[in-house]
Amino acid sequence: MVQTASTMLDLGTVAPDFSLPNTNRSLAQERVALSDFDQSPALLVAFVCNHCPYVIHIREAFTAFAREYRAKGLAVVAISSNDASSHPDDGPLKMAEEAKRHGFTYPYLFDQSQAVAVAYAAACTPDFFLFDRSKKLVYRGQFDGARPGREEIPITGEDLREAVDRLLAGEPQREIQKPSMGCNIKWREGEAPGYFTGERAVE
Repeated sequence: MVQTASTMLDLGTVAPDFSLPNTNRSLAQERVALSDFDQSPALLVAFVCNHCPYVIHIREAFTAFAREYRAKGLAVVAISSNDASSHPDDGPLKMAEEAKRHGFTYPYLFDQSQAVAVAYAAACTPDFFLFDRSKKLVYRGQFDGARPGREEIPITGEDLREAVDRLLAGEPQREIQKPSMGCNIKWREGEAPGYFTGERAVE
């Protein structure tokens, strides 16, 4: 199967700023900014989209995870940076439908310019970035080892769960973090960032 891996942004990186329109109509906020999470002890920024089979594979489990961990102090924001002109299913109207259909409890933001994805060095969907209270990166990696077509691997979210649990408990993170895998972000034609090297086959 062809997959794209996370760039594994350097740990300790301060979360790049953002202010983006929120397509989740169940929430009152029309725009959501990084500063909205200044009081959060932990912030997860997840780059996702509607159509990617890797996102779809974990969508139900991730939505349940976000609901469960919100009560523990984790703020979650999802961002779609795909080019909606070439992938209309990932545009804001379809995003709003997706948020309503699956009961997202977190903002679902549209990064039309793709500038936020570039700032985070996001490469794939899903791509997860976990920040501490100071907005420093403590984990970037996979939700768990589950992948489409690998039905023998249960969807548990164990990697991300452990990272959040360690952060909230004030414990150090594991030294080895496994990169997230998924579809590449759909960049506008001719505008893929320099760090993006395209899709590659991964066992």
